[in-house]
Amino acid sequence: MAEGYLLGYDIGSSFIKAALIEVETGQLVASASSPENEMEIISPESGWAEQNPEVWWENLKTATNILKQRYIEKLQNVVAIGISYQMHGLVCVDKNLNVLRPAIIWCDSRAVEIGEEVFHSLGEEVCLNRLLNSPGNFTASKLKWVMENEYDVYKRIYKIMLPGDYIAAKLTSEIFTTQSGLSEGILWDFIDQKQADIILKYYNISPSLIPDVVPTFHVQGYVTKEVAGELGVRPGIPVSYRAGDQPNNALSLKVLQPGEVAATAGTSGVVYGVVDKPISDKRSRINTFVHVNHNHIDPRYGVLLCINGTGILNSWLKRNIVSFGNETLSYNQMNRFAELIPAGSEGLIILPFGNGAERTLLNKNIGGAICNLDFNIHTKAHLLRAGQEGIAFAMKYGTEIMSNLGMEIKNIRAGNSNLFLSQLFCEAFATITNSMITLYDTDGAQGAARGAGIGAKIYSCFDDAFIGLKNVKVIEPNIKKRDNYLEAYLKWYSCLKKFIDEGEKND
Repeated sequence: MAEGYLLGYDIGSSFIKAALIEVETGQLVASASSPENEMEIISPESGWAEQNPEVWWENLKTATNILKQRYIEKLQNVVAIGISYQMHGLVCVDKNLNVLRPAIIWCDSRAVEIGEEVFHSLGEEVCLNRLLNSPGNFTASKLKWVMENEYDVYKRIYKIMLPGDYIAAKLTSEIFTTQSGLSEGILWDFIDQKQADIILKYYNISPSLIPDVVPTFHVQGYVTKEVAGELGVRPGIPVSYRAGDQPNNALSLKVLQPGEVAATAGTSGVVYGVVDKPISDKRSRINTFVHVNHNHIDPRYGVLLCINGTGILNSWLKRNIVSFGNETLSYNQMNRFAELIPAGSEGLIILPFGNGAERTLLNKNIGGAICNLDFNIHTKAHLLRAGQEGIAFAMKYGTEIMSNLGMEIKNIRAGNSNLFLSQLFCEAFATITNSMITLYDTDGAQGAARGAGIGAKIYSCFDDAFIGLKNVKVIEPNIKKRDNYLEAYLKWYSCLKKFIDEGEKND
């Protein structure tokens, strides 16, 4: 096994994270993130969500420079780089890699109607068989929106890229994508096993706009001399892995085989299960993509449940409920205050759906809501608890869809970060889903670093890449509180159904 270090980047919508892992031990040496406060999501109109890709790149350099200040020698001994990135985004560039407009990111809802129209026009059976999903508001539909509404931009596009493709191109000056990446953009044909000409033809999109495909684990380019000087690494280091944040989170937790399940609760909340046969939901409330270790002999697919408004709800509560000028509670303090309130939040209900169209709600954007607020009973602590319970209940609602498609969810792996740092959230989620949750000391940037080691053949197999991965905590369902959580969930579901029904009356 080679000596040296692996560098992983996680390109999120809130922060850019960097992690250095020692090859031989698999131990995290150092990590850094940028900016100090969350990156802005630009929303020029209701339901829109954009970010400037150059901001991702500048924060990547800042995070790396934080590492460089203390670990310059280790950075100079990096032997491979891996990238994890926010899924479903659309980056448009010209031949010189200049960004032509802000990226339309994962939680943007503007292309919902475009995707729904093609779903019905091409035929639901055709879409579900060939694409495994409705085109929805995924990357292909976002590009069609640019064509229809910003044709002056569209006609200047040389290539479209996912966020991770853009970062890889900035590192190497090479423009590629992956099979997994195309599948998440609804640009992969699962029958023909190539880019989805059926959707490109329908949208009248030139296939030349789609980058060439490289394997997920593979040398995908080499860091240029100019970039190496900026980052403090050696020129010529291979970029040897890229994957969307949720497949990569599964990799970081060693969720690779059928029946294994990973979860996250960052800006969005996700449950991601691996299967060996393609699964599609006729209503496209959950989505199936190519998993990182997919191949023709042993196919692997990731079935993804996503709730847009999870950690962003917790962040909203922090900014707007418990902040006073320069004084604010930390997330740990918020968790402790929430724990003072009994399960069920004494009837207070929060629907965490205020971050764009929700797939589990048939791409409806019902907005967030606070229900049953009683001025004589409820306090800020009730709001904090109801927020975390609402997130757990929304994820429970989604796992029921997965279970109805034949997926058994009994053991869930997650990183010891974000909302999983909250004992309350872990207890609520484990109890209401009747699952055991195992937390691991890892994150997306570390997963990307391990992926780079696999892609550069520094590790001879997947098992070798997970040396040093340790679980730190196991949370089992709280049997004593199960009835309380079930009662609270049923009230939450009843509230959700009223909002959905009211929305359908107004449509």
